[in-house]
Amino acid sequence: MNGRNCICRKSEVIRLREDPSAETFEAWIIRLRREFHRYPELSFEEYETQKRILKILEELGIEARKIADTGVLASIKGTMPGPCIALRTDTDGLQVQEEFTERNEGYISRNDGVMHACGHDGHMAMLFGAARLFVENRDFPGEVRLIFQPAEEIPPGGSERVIAEGGLKGVDAVMGMHIFTNHESGSVGFRPGPFMASTNRFEIVFKGKGGHISKPESCIDPVRMATDFISSIYPALEKQLEPDKYVLGVGRIQGGAQFNRTPDRVEALGSYRTFDSRTTEIIDLTIKECLERIKERYVKPGEEFAGLPDYELDVLHGYPVLVNDPVFTDAVNLKLQESFPELTIYPELEKTFAAEDFASYLRVVPGIFISLGTLNQKERIVEINHSSTFDIDEKILRTGTEIFYTISLDFLKHPEKYLDPQSKEKTNDNPELR
Repeated sequence: MNGRNCICRKSEVIRLREDPSAETFEAWIIRLRREFHRYPELSFEEYETQKRILKILEELGIEARKIADTGVLASIKGTMPGPCIALRTDTDGLQVQEEFTERNEGYISRNDGVMHACGHDGHMAMLFGAARLFVENRDFPGEVRLIFQPAEEIPPGGSERVIAEGGLKGVDAVMGMHIFTNHESGSVGFRPGPFMASTNRFEIVFKGKGGHISKPESCIDPVRMATDFISSIYPALEKQLEPDKYVLGVGRIQGGAQFNRTPDRVEALGSYRTFDSRTTEIIDLTIKECLERIKERYVKPGEEFAGLPDYELDVLHGYPVLVNDPVFTDAVNLKLQESFPELTIYPELEKTFAAEDFASYLRVVPGIFISLGTLNQKERIVEINHSSTFDIDEKILRTGTEIFYTISLDFLKHPEKYLDPQSKEKTNDNPELR
């Protein structure tokens, strides 16, 4: 093939300028994934990751700048004027100690207590793969914007910083992808409309009156207040909401110092996830109502109990519901069916209570977030995301790369297939995009 490597699809041929004696395109993507996996960094601490990203982009001849402190924004322009599509990857790792497995000896995390346990290393590698394809095939209209976004793992997420610093200015559409073990390796899934949940964090401080446990009449027990809240909030919500509308859980209870003293305060930390704002409002209100009833239940007469019991409630509404644009999503489905006939596609994948700050981009411009499956029973790649033994089937990196490239290229050539005219008008009126 005259030293040129081809990725052949039904409707296009992707050409790569490669030396046949050099590493293959697929091996290059896998090598990048493993490099990032070895050196994960926590949210907004991705300084070495940022340096590596900038170096690779420079090697590819792609203009780039820093954004959101530890992120990178880059641009690849075609040979003709046209629209702009943004492709986003997250870059942060998790506070997880990675365990040795039968396959990760060559690339296990070198940073103690930090791990790419959610596929972000693979996301970066796939975005670099797509970038390389665009660099070597520049005969396209418009612009491809590359967003290497920090801090996906901690609300409110790095996406808000990227948007605030102009990362979506001039962007007409956005696409992201995430590796998950909830469907088989190499398959893809998505759905139009709400796809991933909002995430909301609540912290409650139960305030009582401490003292010796032998004199309960002289105390107001915040431990009992906390347990009463936990036992009452679940049935209160079950009376109002269907179980597929939400999840709620308490992840931490903390208070007290010794076995024979009633503490003065107990802290409870938890979260809940929903698919619409009305459900969020119901949960917000129900939490407050439960707390007020508990407060009334533990009131005791006497000056020594003045102002007690009481509570403090702090609610952080984190990532919004992730909503895929229906027109864009339908166009993606049709293009994938046409260009990847061998690909297993789930166009109505079940909604998930997982949350993603990619949702913030989709509130500004139309686009899609795609789930890329990595479940491989034969290779024993079965651990869920955030596990200390999480790993990916590296064969999917080529698939994800080609999907990024194929959909982006088709959008740039035929944006009318992907954009609802009303969505386009809203985009033009959005000051964050000017």
